[in-house]
Amino acid sequence: MRKPSFTTVMLILGLLFLYLPMLVLVFYSFNSSRLVTVWAGFSGRWYIELFRDQQILNAVWTSLRIAFFSASMAVCLGTLAAFVMVRFGRFRGKTALSSMVTAPLVMPEVITGLSLLLLFVHMAQLIGWPADRGMATIWIAHTTFCSAYVAVVVSSRLREVDLSLEEAAMDLGAPPVKTFFQITLPVIAPALAAGWLLAFTLSLDDLVIASFVSGPGATTLPMVVFSSVRLGVSPKINALATLIILTVSLATFLAWYFMRRSEAKRRIAMRMQQEG
Repeated sequence: MRKPSFTTVMLILGLLFLYLPMLVLVFYSFNSSRLVTVWAGFSGRWYIELFRDQQILNAVWTSLRIAFFSASMAVCLGTLAAFVMVRFGRFRGKTALSSMVTAPLVMPEVITGLSLLLLFVHMAQLIGWPADRGMATIWIAHTTFCSAYVAVVVSSRLREVDLSLEEAAMDLGAPPVKTFFQITLPVIAPALAAGWLLAFTLSLDDLVIASFVSGPGATTLPMVVFSSVRLGVSPKINALATLIILTVSLATFLAWYFMRRSEAKRRIAMRMQQEG
């Protein structure tokens, strides 16, 4: 019998290190005991308790809304910033602009959250807005740091775009706006989708910044989970984490499936063209 290579062994160990804790969490989400680490029999009671917990359900809905709007606005602002950094020539302040756009990537979240909190407090004193911190302030804060990630992703794609396509479209009479929507936008669409998904994930997962800029009327899911874990891990958290893992796995599988289908259709079309 052939012995596995060192690379194969390290790959298996790495996968076990990453996914074994998740499998244990999923297993214990069906535990009937209130004690998280003590197995007392198979039961789905904690999933029922989870859907009865209105605080967690409200936090999930709040986090999803904030993540959706933050990711959408971050794509708009990040794409504009990427165009300025890539397509515009040298101008005064370009280096400073690029540094400011990418600064949230390396800035500690504590500093970002504290600075945004001070900003909102001074704005409330000067102009009376925001009167209370809530979903709007969390949305602004998440858009701020998510835009930096989108700008990096989109700018890397823009540097690979063939400018001759846009120049040819404008030579044929297409205005710049039409050229952008019909030529440039389809080319960078995968980068926009990747940036949106990345921003959505970062916003959904954020705890530190949201803790600074949130108010009593807006509590995100990470804040609820963190506050409950501090008092002791509840089996409902295991059930919630299992549902999140299931959702992410299902979305990944569907994306892989549709990519395989589109690739197979493309190969069939190419083969039919060659035979024809």
